[in-house]
Amino acid sequence: MHPGKRKRKNASALKLVGKLVAVFRRAAGLTQTQLADLVGHQVETIASIEQGRRTLLPELAAKLDDLLDTKGALKAAVSELPDIDLIPAWAEAYLDLEREALALSWYDNQVMPGLLQTERYAEAVFRNRVPAFSEEKVVTKTAARLERQEILHRPPPPTISFVVWEPVLMLQLLDNEGHVEQLRHLRACAALPGVSLQVLPLNHRTHAGLNGPFILLETPDFQRVAYSETQRGSLLVSDPDEISILAQKYAMLRAQALSPEATVGLLDRLLGEQ
Repeated sequence: MHPGKRKRKNASALKLVGKLVAVFRRAAGLTQTQLADLVGHQVETIASIEQGRRTLLPELAAKLDDLLDTKGALKAAVSELPDIDLIPAWAEAYLDLEREALALSWYDNQVMPGLLQTERYAEAVFRNRVPAFSEEKVVTKTAARLERQEILHRPPPPTISFVVWEPVLMLQLLDNEGHVEQLRHLRACAALPGVSLQVLPLNHRTHAGLNGPFILLETPDFQRVAYSETQRGSLLVSDPDEISILAQKYAMLRAQALSPEATVGLLDRLLGEQ
């Protein structure tokens, strides 16, 4: 296997592992909430694993084996899961962190943030990929992106700040109807609890994000990591010095951007509602 990638697990096998977790948890007399507290994860994580919607990673499997006295059964089961599709290891690690995040600070200057994309917009993004994705891969990746958006409605929702450069709003990957649909969706997302959306105007004389998009993330145990994308790949950043620099950039971007209220006004004008 390529050293920078690992394989996605078969869905039916994930359900089997999830059922094992549920059986061992109940045998130990624990609720999902109690187990989540003991291993330092959110209850939604345990629920998703037990339902087979989420991969049980080896590190958590080992924790559960120790806690539930299952003699390594879960770690062994995870190691034997059949593989069906290569995905980058950093991507799986980031998505696990994103699902549980207490807070996200997201800057984008190329396309709409993935958490704010409509289905048609997400499809258009994946169809523009070079080399091209197969039709099956476009469908699969679009569905996965829409599934990620569930965190916007998680009880309680994370605190998410988005700063988007204004040219992203003008980029028309879709026909007029699809473009308006995306702007309306953006407007609706801006009103969600815990969401702050700001647009950095094109005519602003200063711009702290010229080096490209990035995301800052706070984990349930109050650690901070960052995620950054480039033409040559993407990476997770945990070095405190690097995270401090990105946090400074993000603070400056928020200061340079329109306020959330002014951003909503801009969207309303673009939609012809003012």
